[in-house]
Amino acid sequence: MQEVSALSGPPGLKAAVEQAFADDGPLVRAVDHFEPRAGQRAMASEVADTLTHGGVLLAEAGTGTGKTLAYLVPAILNRQRVLISTGTKNLQEQIYFKDIPALRSALGVPFTATYMKGRANYLCLHRLDQLRAHPAAPMDFVSSMDEWRRVTETGDRAELAGLEEDSSLWHDVSAVAETCLGQDCPQYRDCYVTRMRQRAAESDVVIVNHHLLCADASVRQSTYGEVIPDCHFAVVDEAHQLEDVATQYFGIAVSNWRVADVVRDAERALNLGMIEDPDSDLRHAISRVDDHSLTFFGALQMARHARGGLEERLRIGPGWFGDVLDDGLGLIAALGALGEQMRKRGGEDEPGAQPNEDASTLGRRATELRDQLTFLLEAADPAYVYFLETRNRGVFLRAAPIDVSKIIREMLFDRMTATIMTSATLTVEGSFDYVKDRLGVPDAESLVVQSEFDFSEQAILYLPKQMPPPNSSQFGDAVAREVRDLLMRTQGRAFVLFTSYSMLRSVRDRVAPDIPYPVIVQGTAPRSTLLGQFRSTPNAVLFATASFWQGVDVVGEQLSCVIIDKLPFASPGDPITAARIEAINAEGGNAFQDYQVPLAILALLQGLGRLIRHRTDRGVLAVLDPRLRTMGYGRRFLDSFPPAPVTQDPEAISRFFAVD
Repeated sequence: MQEVSALSGPPGLKAAVEQAFADDGPLVRAVDHFEPRAGQRAMASEVADTLTHGGVLLAEAGTGTGKTLAYLVPAILNRQRVLISTGTKNLQEQIYFKDIPALRSALGVPFTATYMKGRANYLCLHRLDQLRAHPAAPMDFVSSMDEWRRVTETGDRAELAGLEEDSSLWHDVSAVAETCLGQDCPQYRDCYVTRMRQRAAESDVVIVNHHLLCADASVRQSTYGEVIPDCHFAVVDEAHQLEDVATQYFGIAVSNWRVADVVRDAERALNLGMIEDPDSDLRHAISRVDDHSLTFFGALQMARHARGGLEERLRIGPGWFGDVLDDGLGLIAALGALGEQMRKRGGEDEPGAQPNEDASTLGRRATELRDQLTFLLEAADPAYVYFLETRNRGVFLRAAPIDVSKIIREMLFDRMTATIMTSATLTVEGSFDYVKDRLGVPDAESLVVQSEFDFSEQAILYLPKQMPPPNSSQFGDAVAREVRDLLMRTQGRAFVLFTSYSMLRSVRDRVAPDIPYPVIVQGTAPRSTLLGQFRSTPNAVLFATASFWQGVDVVGEQLSCVIIDKLPFASPGDPITAARIEAINAEGGNAFQDYQVPLAILALLQGLGRLIRHRTDRGVLAVLDPRLRTMGYGRRFLDSFPPAPVTQDPEAISRFFAVD
């Protein structure tokens, strides 16, 4: 790409974009099924303007707008490296494998592109060598990895179709940042992460996802952590997800699994002779960490049950630990001693000594765990909310930032000349105020591009006439009755989406025996498998929760109904939600009206957005929560809905589907 002023853009960028989207332009001639759309042109023009003059643009682009091309075309024609961050790996791959090749042939502009995933998706050759040398190595797995590495160009685990999603063996050989030796690694030149970084540094379009964007930014202080090259122009697609992802990655977490990883890696390094231990002091230090970890995390579990916490997440504070605190201090001391032992064997105290990078890396990991556990046990920083989380056998102590707007601004907006943030759901009642506040961009320019779909003809919104309140003991029976009736009228072909697993199971048990349609239930197989089953099974019904509310695309009559049981308010018992409510109220705001309602509106719109994905799609949106009609804030939800006809008559649904 040619070099141009960072603030000016190439000469005539806006004109070039307009020409690309013209009725007789290159996109019409070269892109399959491309149709010029007024909303798409308007968005592309605003994107070009932002890239030319700098700043932040918030662009809400309704479903069917063609927003991906609306930002990709001006970003490519801008002729400077651009970072594209998406909400999912699937969208990453769509852009890279479908949209980029189409635009390369259509625009006649030479450019290169690469897409990047998180480091854990890639094979670490050094860790594979370590595993191979271990006396107890699973040689079948090692042999399969050796065979694969001879043919793979990327080392991306996605190429391994038979590898289980949560494979512990893959965990042993993945290229995670905390085990990376950087340029001192004997496999550095052949490293797949190094190659990925080099490809990205030479590319004009770098495609990442929000998880990698935030993970990369959170470890930028580490020499070998970052993989994303410097960019001055960025597009954040599915921007409504960014606050949640940033909250996850800019928090602090120490778990029994993370400590166990350090212990296991340290023992492996000793057993393979990678680190010398002539006096057994190091082995004793490793054993102490293991013992103290078992004691501490076991005591945490007992304290959790004793103090009445059955939730997956339990909020804690500085006075919560009680007697458990001594066990935590013991683990802190043991981690500190292990870090010191490893640091000595890394040669850092002896000028001219041969450095041992494996020991230094393990020492850094132990010391980092010590410092983070100290922070978590103090539980005193008012900018964070502290909580205990359990998942299966994992016990996690966590601290999450209560407000990530400053973090997002520093990690993204302040580093960029221009940033475009887009999604189908950014406004509440037509206003961007909520998302501007949550993402820290009060002065951003904004644009709303209406959907190209005709919701007045393509959809109908059903609100049942009589439903008990959601907190009523009769609500589950009423939901089951409505779901059963709706599914018979739509002949299945539906997503039934719930705000809780308990309601999902309860309604499924009541409804499934009474309907003649295939029932698919979240949790019985991986998400991608369930979606594949739904797409390929006529008249199927999928019962699911939050993970299917967004990022799911089913085109055609296969999905003709989306039923939602309750308004998706975030639980005020969740530690992060509770802390944010408290912070807003403490500053004189109204957390329910300013935070909880807007957040629920955007979540509900994402769920409803699963239905109409193409201009030929038709279907019914059903929300069974009576609060849409009985509570004052219900009008805010209705005012944010797509402009579909509203009915309380179930016969109207039958008539809707009877129309040819």
